[in-house]
Amino acid sequence: MKRLLLLPVAAISLFTLAGCVNTAPYSGDVYSANQAKASQNVTYGTVVAIRPVQIQADSRTGGLLGGGSGALIGGLLGNQIGGGSGRKIATAAGAIGGAMAGTSVEDRANRINAVELEIRTDAGRDVVVVQKADRQFQPGQKVRLIGSGSNVSVAPY
Repeated sequence: MKRLLLLPVAAISLFTLAGCVNTAPYSGDVYSANQAKASQNVTYGTVVAIRPVQIQADSRTGGLLGGGSGALIGGLLGNQIGGGSGRKIATAAGAIGGAMAGTSVEDRANRINAVELEIRTDAGRDVVVVQKADRQFQPGQKVRLIGSGSNVSVAPY
């Protein structure tokens, strides 16, 4: 009976922790510690096109939280079935299925709504920047591209 009480607690823990994704680095309004007090390039341009996309954030636990919790829950559920070698097979199958399901849940929890912004710079160069959709942009809007290389964010002008 005590084993059955562990299942709801484990499931709640999985879904609570899987939602703990750090989305700040993908925002145009958040700077890393390395970017603070550092000189950044600024380029001016105009938004040409906007497309909603999603960013698949990396898991802070390397997928261990979702997969491990899912394997634990699946193994506990599988262990409730049958007896003898059938129980062992059900436990193993439950652990494998649970790990796959837990990893999938964690992956979905780590998706961030974002925008792909195509921008024509005042120098005539076309660039695309993807960042968290925490600000509204419109085609024709003047913007600033802050940073350089692979570390650029877009801000209103």
